Formats: sequence, C-alpha cells, structure tokens
Amino acid sequence: MTWARYFKYALTNISTNRMIHAISMGTITISMVLFGAFVLFFVNVSNLVMEWGHSSSMSVYLKDGIKQDAKQRIESALINLPGAEFKGFISKEQALSDLMETLGPQSGILTGLTRNPLPSSFEIAFRDVQRLQLDPKKIKEELEKLEGVDEVQYSEQWLERFEAVIYVIKLVGLIVGSLLSVAVLFIITNTIKLAIYSRRDEIEIYKLVGATDWFVKAPFLIEGALQGIIGAVLALLILFGMYWLFSLKTIRVSGLPLMDIVFLPNGHIMFILCLGLVLGLMGSFVALGRFFRFFD
Repeated sequence: MTWARYFKYALTNISTNRMIHAISMGTITISMVLFGAFVLFFVNVSNLVMEWGHSSSMSVYLKDGIKQDAKQRIESALINLPGAEFKGFISKEQALSDLMETLGPQSGILTGLTRNPLPSSFEIAFRDVQRLQLDPKKIKEELEKLEGVDEVQYSEQWLERFEAVIYVIKLVGLIVGSLLSVAVLFIITNTIKLAIYSRRDEIEIYKLVGATDWFVKAPFLIEGALQGIIGAVLALLILFGMYWLFSLKTIRVSGLPLMDIVFLPNGHIMFILCLGLVLGLMGSFVALGRFFRFFD
C-alpha cells in the first residue's frame, strides 16, 4: 500500500508539472534514439562482418572482347573449384541494368554514357571458408592467370577494410553514448530539481510533522525512474519504426552477400531500458543530494 501511495504522489506531481516533464522526456527520448541508432547500426554491421567471416563471395571480371572458348574454360575452372558454389554469369548489359536499379532516381547520370564501361563477370560463393581452410587470396591469384580474366575481387578484401571501420564506429559509439548519457543525467537532474523547488513548502511541512527521508524521497526517485524508462521505451519504438522502414528496402553491396537488416537483440533492448532506469534514478539521487542527507 505504501508503494502505491508513492506512485500516486509521483504521478500527481508529473501531472501537475506535465509541461516540464514532457519537455524533459522528449529530450531524453531524442538522446536515447541517437544512442540506440548507433547501437542498431553497429549490430547490423557486426552481423554482416560475421556472415562474411563464414562465407566468401568472389567476382571474376572478364576482359572486353573475350572469346567464347576462353569464357567456357573460365566457367569450367570456377565450377571445379573446391567448395565453390557457382552463382552464374552477369553480362555487361545486366551489370549496367543492376547498377541503374541500385541508383534508383539517380540513375539518370548514366544516360549520357556513349558505351557500357562495366565488365561482364562470373559470380561464385564459398561456404564454410574457415572449416575448409580456403585461401581466397591464393584462389584470386590463380584465377587472374587464366586467359580472359581481367580482375578478381573477393569479399575478404572488403572485410579487412570493414574491421578498421568497425573499430572506429565502436569507439565513436562509446564516446557519443557516454556524452548522451551525461546529457540525459543532466536533464533528469534538473527536472527533479524543478519539481523539488515547486514542492519545497510541502516538503518542509512533511519534515516538520516527522516524515522520514524515504517518504519524501521515494516519489522523486519514482519520477526520475519513470522519465528514464518512458524515454527509453519511446526511443525503442522510434528505432523499431526506423528499422521497419529500412527493412522494406533491399541493400546489396557489389560482389558481397545480401545484407539483412535486423533489429536490436533482446539483450540490447534490456540494456537500453536498464540504462534509462539507472540514469533516471541517478539523476534523482543527484538532485535530492542537495536537499537531503544520503540514506543511512
């Protein structure tokens, strides 16, 4: 019954100062959305890199004017590669069509071309690269020796570049996340301070009639916790909306597997919710610390 009374006091104060709390929760939500967007982006990039680590795709680009018998020899060599899955042949026309489809509204920049600059290619994929102990670099070197082969690109070349990018993204995410957490803490602290100032006379009366510190502090702690949790929930709903919109689009990277966008795992969702709760409680503690002694 006591906790029900605390929640009632907290909700009454939020209703009384709803404009201040609405602005506060809106700002908290924006901060949590920015932090969550970094996490969502990092999760998807990490999943993509993990997928590339277990599989490898390879594009074998052919020289212009290649003879039919040379093309057949290349195709036969690709089919007979250990662990290879032959994906097919992409003509110059198909490559240009795919590029125009990828560019979408910006495809008009290609209309002025006097000739098709894209090469034809064979596409192959390797599964269980690590288990089969395949060496894509060695395979690339052997294929580039074949007559009619212009260049060979494989996904590990992109993976090596992405590993450095992921490290930078992770570092930036930690820095931005820390700054946003401090901002949320500052917002909640100042909102609770305003709430304390608006009820200062009421608090003094409570203390005069013998109310315990916990009786006075509990509603403010609940207010801070509610602000943090509500801000986190709203942020997750916005992030899910963003995820749903982006998941409707197909994202392809030339020569690489299809990128499937995933939402935050349950562990990350719980982390964001707990982060909102902890920041809300910490903000309340900081604000209350100026007016009350710490709990015994």
